Amino acid sequence: MLYVGIDVGGTNIAAGVLDEDHYIIGRASKKIKVPCPHRELCSQILDVAKSALQTCSASLRDVESIGIGIPGAVDRETGVVTFSSNLFVEEFKIKEMLETIVGKPVFVENDANAAAYGEFLCGSLRNCKNGVALTLGTGIGCGIILDGKLYRGANGAAGEVGHMTIEMGGRLCNCGRHGCWERYASATGLIQTTREYLINHPDRNASMMALIGGNISNIDGKTAFAGKAEGLPLAAEIVDIYIHHLGCGLVNVINLLDPDTICIGGGLAGAGDMLLEPLSAYVEKEKYGHNQEVQLCLAALGNDAGIIGAANLGRA
Repeated sequence: MLYVGIDVGGTNIAAGVLDEDHYIIGRASKKIKVPCPHRELCSQILDVAKSALQTCSASLRDVESIGIGIPGAVDRETGVVTFSSNLFVEEFKIKEMLETIVGKPVFVENDANAAAYGEFLCGSLRNCKNGVALTLGTGIGCGIILDGKLYRGANGAAGEVGHMTIEMGGRLCNCGRHGCWERYASATGLIQTTREYLINHPDRNASMMALIGGNISNIDGKTAFAGKAEGLPLAAEIVDIYIHHLGCGLVNVINLLDPDTICIGGGLAGAGDMLLEPLSAYVEKEKYGHNQEVQLCLAALGNDAGIIGAANLGRA
């Protein structure tokens, strides 16, 4: 039998078809369109799943179960997304709606939890007792493994570390609060920081502007790191600020959970050692327990972690 894993993000929906051995044999993705009615969002998700099945000449008849990782607070038992600021939904009965349409078991989990579960099964958190998987994307996702088990919390909302405050009265977040970690340390946050720096330093931004073709709209999460790799001083400053923002929240996570391993995934993980080396130095300097040993590493499964974890929810 086959298993479908769907990773719903704030920017894209990605789906994979897995065989019994966790190998992805078919995949598809497309941009997500939100806000929209619940039924329309279900249709978007199902369309991507069907497209993934088509790439491996399969259909829903061949599927044992469908697993979905989705941002926000999820009631694991009922499959209801009680709240997701990035998708602009509340009380989204996705499990009930999709099971009615496809006639297959549907399992729903927070997207970061699904990614952490994927890394725990066959990635960087494999054989880890206490670990954290961070996903740096549109927001910041966090999945937590405690004592070898996925930790969901009392209401299925554990791990929403992207919404802890690191800047009192800071940037407005989609959740309605100000100064949330993800408004600074996510890809979205880094894009905003980069844009602000270029606008506020017109006398020093010529090289950076050339890098983006003279158009501020071309800034993405890779711009600052690309500029630093080319030796641009302003880009290096932006990366330093970003490391400070990311490290500030990361140290809070370490001080709270005392994990042995933290793996970092999402688009910004593509910066590799340019991200990990200064981040590790920041953490070593700032963490409370100086005898704590915590390994920082990149997520081994990349963007597939959420798909693999979601597909295996029915076998969890």
